[in-house]
Amino acid sequence: MVDIATFRQIASSLPNVEELPHFENTSFRIKKKIFATLKEKSQEACVKLSEIDQSVFCTFDKTVIYPVNNKWGKQGWTLVNLSKIELDTLTDLLNTAYNEVLNKTSKSKKT
Repeated sequence: MVDIATFRQIASSLPNVEELPHFENTSFRIKKKIFATLKEKSQEACVKLSEIDQSVFCTFDKTVIYPVNNKWGKQGWTLVNLSKIELDTLTDLLNTAYNEVLNKTSKSKKT
């Protein structure tokens, strides 16, 4: 299990991350792009992964990590049950999401 404070600390410790409101949730952004959101009331997070990374992480345990159940899920948005996830897995997941969004924003600015 990972508590809200730990999630926030890990996400915020990544370089140049901004924590901002996003509707009723909290978002974590790099270069103004969201790589994770936090739903404190439901002990749930949502992260942006590539399709490949999403399929890999979701094989771990579908009650812990699973795609959002709509078109957003097909775009890599993935839900995380913080009450069930291990700290090491969450750290890997947040690093992967951060790098996915960082790499996409870097590539789009080069073109």
